[in-house]
Amino acid sequence: MKKVNVENAVGLTLCHDITAMFDGFKGPLFRRGHVIEEADIPRLLDIGKKTVFIWEPEAGEVHEEDAARRMAAAIGAPNSHYEGPSEGKMLLKADCAGMLRVNKALQRRLNSIGDITITTLPDHYPVAVGARLASMRIVPLVTQEAQIAELEALCKTQPLLQLLPYQPKKAGIIITGSEVYSGRIQDKFEAVARRKLAAYPCEIVGVELCDDVLDMLTGKAKKLLDAGADLLIFSGGMSVDPDDLTPSAIRALGAEIVTHGVPSQPGNMTLVAYLGDVPILGVPGAAISMPTTIFDVLLPQVFAGQRFTKEELIGLAEGGLCQLCKACHFPNCTFGRY
Repeated sequence: MKKVNVENAVGLTLCHDITAMFDGFKGPLFRRGHVIEEADIPRLLDIGKKTVFIWEPEAGEVHEEDAARRMAAAIGAPNSHYEGPSEGKMLLKADCAGMLRVNKALQRRLNSIGDITITTLPDHYPVAVGARLASMRIVPLVTQEAQIAELEALCKTQPLLQLLPYQPKKAGIIITGSEVYSGRIQDKFEAVARRKLAAYPCEIVGVELCDDVLDMLTGKAKKLLDAGADLLIFSGGMSVDPDDLTPSAIRALGAEIVTHGVPSQPGNMTLVAYLGDVPILGVPGAAISMPTTIFDVLLPQVFAGQRFTKEELIGLAEGGLCQLCKACHFPNCTFGRY
């Protein structure tokens, strides 16, 4: 690049966007490729620009916009698209609702390459159509071509980003408790579950009330499976009391228990299991009384087709403590990050 005083730059072509901030505006006042005119000089001086940069190509250097385009081409993700470059940045946006997965180790490695910066939403983050997923740029106006080539080589070995679309599921809900089954108290979980499942492509194939009887629990679960359920949600009977039989019923179905209990509050007593490919969630009573629990963290991953491991669920410990804000902003908060 060549640095030129603005008074001497008339007729020359800018090699970078020039950003301005005034009266609530922030954005490019002049774009890369703009040919500077006499009338531009006072506008440049008004935003504190006494000099501008003119491109003088040299071997081995890459301009910020070209670098951003190459980074975007190397870091493409299905179900998303890029916008830009603008002010040297490329912006990745979601084309579908789903869950963003980020290869955190690779992201750290790429951001360790000299001038490169890649910022994203957190791993395991639920997103809507149009959500901003990632932005990338180099810090200076130009960088060494070798840095971009290193990024491209690393991204060929493994993806940095994946946007996993939500998959349609058929849910069966089993509500346990003699007090509910007998009609002594009114169930409140069904309304909660229906409201939360409405955010996903989900058909509820049935809701069953059960007494604290093992055979009844397993029989109702098999009935829902026969009706086509490929997701089972149990509520009630999740504690360690001897008469809480839901975990025993899930085992009796032949399911593999990944965990009964997660390092997360609210929702400590959550159970996660699989009967073949059918995920099973045991949801403790906190889901009724609290606006957000670990149930809300697990659902988007279930619908994105992610299979939980014990190790992943242990990772909920950091960020697993809800701050119990007066107004809940989940998922735009610390809860459920791992």
